Parts: sequence; structure tokens; C-alpha cells
Amino acid sequence: MAEVRLVNIGKTFEEGMQVVKNLNLTIQDKEFVVLVGPSGCGKTTILRMIAGLEDITTGELYIDQKKVNELDPSKRQIAMVFQNYALYPHMTAYQNMAFGLKIKKVPKAQIHEQVMRAAEILNIQDILQKKPGKMSGGQRQRIAIGRAIVRRPKVFLFDEPLSNLDAKLRGQMRIELAKLHKKLDATVVYVTHDQVEAMTLGDRVVVLNEGEIAQNASPMELYSNPGSKFVAEFIGSPKMNFIEGKILLLDGQLVFRNNELQFDLSSLNYQNLKNHIGQEVELGIRSEDIYPTASNLKNYVKVKGQIIAIELLGNEKLIYAELEESSLIAKVKAQHEAQIRSSIDFYLDLEKAYFFSKENGQRI
Repeated sequence: MAEVRLVNIGKTFEEGMQVVKNLNLTIQDKEFVVLVGPSGCGKTTILRMIAGLEDITTGELYIDQKKVNELDPSKRQIAMVFQNYALYPHMTAYQNMAFGLKIKKVPKAQIHEQVMRAAEILNIQDILQKKPGKMSGGQRQRIAIGRAIVRRPKVFLFDEPLSNLDAKLRGQMRIELAKLHKKLDATVVYVTHDQVEAMTLGDRVVVLNEGEIAQNASPMELYSNPGSKFVAEFIGSPKMNFIEGKILLLDGQLVFRNNELQFDLSSLNYQNLKNHIGQEVELGIRSEDIYPTASNLKNYVKVKGQIIAIELLGNEKLIYAELEESSLIAKVKAQHEAQIRSSIDFYLDLEKAYFFSKENGQRI
């Protein structure tokens, strides 16, 4: 069983900089897990420790229930696909894919069989005699993946493999990678800073922040139930809107108030807010839960703003508006009339609102 288990894993570089802190994570056999987070959060370092390219400072790493802390990378039964493809420019696609097996002195007939099988899976039979300089970015990426497939590893490691491709090709390759995972039925650990990739590819997404796991859940769980402001802001496009305020008890009613807003919370299911009376919080709401009309909304609050920008997205548009002390991005139908520098009324669906502690950023 190609399970990958990280137990209390830590990484500290010689300069004393700790980039991974006491990390515990289990990646199940045949699972596609995405490590996502901003630059410097430790995701690539974690991947390189699994591969054996970085020493582990503290903790234990298990692959297929075997401790591999000191095991040579070549014996870990993993294959890694790098961001820059790392193809040999003087070799053809076939030779690049076969090279690792050739070094291991695998019989020629077996090499050919495994290369052709990988080429069929990736639909690259027609470019096997081309050299990397004559290939497109997508073709080079497929060759790099093919080189990993021929090794028949227990675990595939991907280090931001689509970051060098243009937007259209990235979209195509995301679909190809998802299909490839189903074909290979393999364990995959995938690193990216792109939350769209994370949400569309992962069975499970691990959001990292400063070397620690901020949240570990399915894509939908991350989106609908973020555990902290960091996750709520990182997952979703455009990012979640935030409005600062205080939770107060006025005339026996629980309210949210700042200098421009005040609304009653007592009719909503926010019982945990009672423990935060007098404290500063941040209200979070996604752009699709902000409407230009209150029709069909049960619990809402009206805000007035001035439009500072409009971004057309085909059948939808994003309206950027400034309030007195904050700003909002609303996602509305493209047909909705709006003009830059004009005033606009927005209606926030309080049934879809989130509240976060201003002190520690945790979800209330």
C-alpha cells in the first residue's frame, strides 16, 4: 500500500530558519493530495523531504509503512516531476523517458514496452523522436510526466508542474492530470501556489502557512467551511471580502457594529458569537453572496458604496466598490447595469456570512 505518512516532521536550515514545524500528515494509498500555500510556506521543502532531496531535521517519514528517513532517493520507489521539466536537450523524447531505466540496466525490450505504454497513456506517440527544443511547453511537460510513469513508482511527486505554461494550456493540463490519476490509480502528492489547481485536482487539499498546516480538508470543505481568515482569504477567487467591527450586546440584542454598519445577529445561527461580546471581529462574505437586490434574501444587511472598477467575466462581472471604511467585490450578472464612479447599494446575505476573531484570525 503506497501510503505516505509524515510524523512530527520538521525542517530547519543551517541558518537556523525553521521552514516546516512539527507537521503531521497521512496521504492514503491512491489519493491525490495537493499542498498549497503562498511562497515560503514550506510546501516544496515538504515534497523534497518525501523525495529524499532534503534531509529531515526532526520526525519520521514512512512510505508504504516503511521508515525512509535515511533511505536513498533512488530506493524510495517515488518519481518526481519538476517545475522546469529537467529534460536532457540532446536526447529525444523516447531517450529521455528511457534514460532512468537504462541506468538501472533494465532489459531493452522491457524499456521499450514501458516507454510505449506511457506514451500511449499520454498520447505522445507522434513526438517520441523529437528533441525538447522542438517541442511545445505542453509536450515537454508530458515527456517529463512520461519519464516518471515508466519507472512505475508507488508515489508520484509533482512540484508546480504547470507554472511555466500559459493560462489556456494550464487549464488543458489540469484536465489531463486528473484523467492520468484515474488511469494510473496512483498516490499523488502535488505542490502548487495556484488555488484553482488545488481545488480542481485534489481529492484533499492541505493549506500551508509558515510551515504549518492551516487546514486539511476536501476542496468543498475548505471553500464552504474555512477554519481561519487565512484559509478563507486564500481559497476562492476573488478572495473573500472582510469588514471589521465589534460584537456588542445592545438592549439585549446581539449586534455587529462599526462606524458604517450596525445589524442584529439574534435571528441568525451564530451562537458562538455570544462568547465574543465586546471583542473585535471580522465579518467575511464571498463575492457571490453579495447582491444588487434584496429579493429572495431572508436575512441581509444593506450597504452603500461607490464603484471604483468593473471587471467583465463573460456572463458575470465583478464590481469593486469602496464603502466609508472598507471595500467590497461583488459578483453579479453581466447584464446588471453599473457605471464606474456611480453609487450602488449592495445586499449582503447574512445566512452566508462568516466571522473571524480579529485577535488570532480563527473562525468563530
